[in-house]
Amino acid sequence: FILTTRTNPFKIEGGPEKVVESMKTLGLDCLVAIGGNDTLGVAYKLSQMGVKAVGVPKTMDNDLSSTDFTFGFDSAVNVAMEWIEKAKTTGMSHESVIVVEVMGRDAGWVAAYAGIACGAHVVLIPEKPFDIAEICKTLTKRWKNGNRFSLVVVAEGAKAKGIKVTKGGAVDAFGNPILGGVGQLIAQEIEKRTGLETREVVLGHVVRGGAPSAYDRVLATRFGVAAADMVKQGKFGMMVALK
Repeated sequence: FILTTRTNPFKIEGGPEKVVESMKTLGLDCLVAIGGNDTLGVAYKLSQMGVKAVGVPKTMDNDLSSTDFTFGFDSAVNVAMEWIEKAKTTGMSHESVIVVEVMGRDAGWVAAYAGIACGAHVVLIPEKPFDIAEICKTLTKRWKNGNRFSLVVVAEGAKAKGIKVTKGGAVDAFGNPILGGVGQLIAQEIEKRTGLETREVVLGHVVRGGAPSAYDRVLATRFGVAAADMVKQGKFGMMVALK
């Protein structure tokens, strides 16, 4: 709602210098950077240029070190869980395999939490490369045992044998490849190898939207208070964290 951007000033000629100059012109005491790896990475570089900065960990991926949880994660997991449950009932009704792809570039927290919460039979995360043959073996065994429905939850950054599925060669402002398509690939392979009817559902940016959970609202408030205290105490070049 505050309409801040994820622009990387270090990719723009004279960008960092403009930030430093603008802060002096506006008489700002401190830059409070709210975001994930990319945002806080920029804040760190700016702090090395003399900018007084404090970091606040906000990312739905929950992939920042030094803090147990980031705000945005709990909300994303709850949205993912809700939509997976909707897809799950269709899979049960049609006696098929449902593959749900959720966001998660390098960290599988959303897939892991939502998968466990929804009782997924297979959860695939970026941290652990998967073997499609093993997945098919598990699903075939379930079918032979009379279980006519299976749920597979996969993070978009999940990879088989070190290969990430990306959308062409496109990258964002921070050089990260645009991911997507792994759910479709897995669904196609499952159906081809097992003969089981398989459908994929890609939740995409739907997981990022909607009203934040109560947990995230309270956590964000706690982080905000801690950040304000750090600014007041002159503790710059640091990030607030939940331990």
